[in-house]
Amino acid sequence: MSWDPMTGPAAPPGDAVDRAVDQAVATSTESMGATPSTSAMPHVLHSASVAVLMLDVRERQVVYANATGIELTGGTVRLPVSIRDWADAAGLTDLDGEPFADESSPLARIAAGETVTGEPVALHSGAPLVAGIGDDGTTTLAWVTGFALADAGGPDQKGPDLNGSGPDTGGGVGASRALAVLLPLADSAAGGEDRLTAVRDRAVLATEMSFTISDAQSDDDPLAWVNPSFERLTGYSLEEVVGTNCRFLQGPNTDRASVRRIREALDDRRPITEVLLNYRRDGTAFWNQITISPVLDGDGELVNFVGVQSDVTERVIVEQERRAALADAEAARAQLRLLAEATTQMTAALDTADACTRLARIVVPELADLATVDLIDAPGGHSRQRMAVAARESDDEELLRRFGPLHGGRGDASAASAAGAGRPHLVSDLPESGADQYPDDPDAAEVYERLRLRSAMVVPLRARGRVLGTLTLYTQFPYGSRYGQRDLHLAADLAGRAGLAVDNARLYEVERAAAATLQHSLLPAVPDVPGLQIAARYLVGKDGNQVGGDWYDVLPLPGGYVGAAVGDVVGHDLSAAAAMGQLRGVLRSYAWGGDPPGSVLDRCDQLVQGLDIAAMATAVYAVLGPVAADGSRELSYANAGHPAPLLREPDGTIGRLDAHHSPMLGAVPEFGVASGARRDEVAVTCAPGSLLVFYTDGLTDIAGEDADERAELIERTVAAMDADASPEDVVERTLEVCLPEQLGDDVALLAIRLTAR
Repeated sequence: MSWDPMTGPAAPPGDAVDRAVDQAVATSTESMGATPSTSAMPHVLHSASVAVLMLDVRERQVVYANATGIELTGGTVRLPVSIRDWADAAGLTDLDGEPFADESSPLARIAAGETVTGEPVALHSGAPLVAGIGDDGTTTLAWVTGFALADAGGPDQKGPDLNGSGPDTGGGVGASRALAVLLPLADSAAGGEDRLTAVRDRAVLATEMSFTISDAQSDDDPLAWVNPSFERLTGYSLEEVVGTNCRFLQGPNTDRASVRRIREALDDRRPITEVLLNYRRDGTAFWNQITISPVLDGDGELVNFVGVQSDVTERVIVEQERRAALADAEAARAQLRLLAEATTQMTAALDTADACTRLARIVVPELADLATVDLIDAPGGHSRQRMAVAARESDDEELLRRFGPLHGGRGDASAASAAGAGRPHLVSDLPESGADQYPDDPDAAEVYERLRLRSAMVVPLRARGRVLGTLTLYTQFPYGSRYGQRDLHLAADLAGRAGLAVDNARLYEVERAAAATLQHSLLPAVPDVPGLQIAARYLVGKDGNQVGGDWYDVLPLPGGYVGAAVGDVVGHDLSAAAAMGQLRGVLRSYAWGGDPPGSVLDRCDQLVQGLDIAAMATAVYAVLGPVAADGSRELSYANAGHPAPLLREPDGTIGRLDAHHSPMLGAVPEFGVASGARRDEVAVTCAPGSLLVFYTDGLTDIAGEDADERAELIERTVAAMDADASPEDVVERTLEVCLPEQLGDDVALLAIRLTAR
């Protein structure tokens, strides 16, 4: 990491590369062409400082240095200083820790005019080049490279003077100066053969390092010198670039924010490392990691900037590909999560409307900003109906209900045709203007513009070889993305799963409607019977199992008798409804023959078991005898596992008709044969004004509640009513008080009052 004594650390190269990758996402890599790769260079420069020294060849002195070069001496020397004194202050030795002889030191050889392409050294000062390496006084390894600064164009060349001024400046321009650069080795902690191997691996890199020196004391900071590696990297020769600012490397896709940060660092005289897109002389682009360090004289005055450039194109592209791979993997995981969630949600749908609503809520906001679900054959006989809408913003949902799916606009015919044929359709870019989409419909154009639509997909909902409807997805300006083929494939997969769930819900609705129709057709109309007031209700369950085997019946019998029955066939489907119809018919037949209630239930039990009419059923059958002289009637009843009816007498006394309970029909084989067990009936006298209440277990058997407490609630409700309350009032009040919030089972309720004479 580069440090300035006054301002602290410069931005690390890793952050610069991250910014470069972000820019590269929006920049086509095709424009970069075939560029040289220096993939290992980040191991030399990443998170490290570069010490830059300017040497006086004639005097064998360090005349200028950047902040890191000064820090290496611990501030114990003042420039200019002899090379020997600088080396002693920095603790410069060979790899074995031995001081260099005066003429064998790589700095001395550079000052003597020799080009050092790369040589390992050890630094034992208290100012490490690599953060975390050498902080405790351990050795830091560095790679030294250096060379004499050649004349840019001979004595007549007009350009910045690298020699400074004064009588001791000898030779031509550049003849008395040399540049030395110490690059830290990131794996300085390695030892033995590993350390030597790491050192050798850096040799080639050092010879390919590109260096530039600019004149900080001249206007616009022009280049004063570049080495041959710069010419090979950029294609620009020394003669072309000396005297000009290095902005000629910039191009149309160079990040202006990076350029601004470099300019701010130069103005603040602090080192900086950035990665930005530059352009060679032939126009090809490359990612350039540049480290710029200010070079100061002994008085702390800024004289030059030294730049070290590296082609990190491969590094940026690899990082970009890594990010893209991670993004693709995350997108794939998100898609799998969406499909799994959709499958779970859709399979739990209770009906077609619920399935469509769940589908719309699933895709917003995960896949769309707006979504509509339209069915071609909607429930209720509608030829086309919008079943569900969803939007990120609730205000848009009302607009969606008014806005047809790409209706009547330009390009809509192809969308409608594709949907009708069962093919998904993609509209990557919708017109921004509503007038362009709906030139002949101002109202639709207005709604279109208020919805701010950007992109759309229309995917068919298919199941069992037919198109059920369409799912239409939209994104909105300004933040919605532009749909592509990948989005279309995901939407089509999702719609395929949803289509099957919608069709399953539709088929279930059809079957349920047929069973409900059958059940209602099998339930009798309440007859008018002299001397009796009768009211009945049948309610279907709301949890998806709406069709069951609950039933009631009131039948006038010969001789002034009246039969009343309530029962419940086990099951909640079409078979249960059909079994209920059969059982009701059988009971009517035996009741018409004048058999007592116990015998009627026994014979029903024999048929249930003998002919497999139903698995099991509960039933209570009661017979009211003819009216006696005092207006009373005798009530005889038998019960096969059914909730006990209630009898409220005229004085308000209420009781349960729960004597002689017997097993359910079909439950005990002994009751299924003529020679087997028999059910007994019980007789009670009902005075005029008495009230009989029959009900099924849909009012008592509630999940999480006690059935006995529910039965007591019904009993208290009936007891609390006025003595002259009509059966209609009794039924309504009982349902109002006792009906559960979520009706999980169907309910049959029958109330009969004996009228006074």
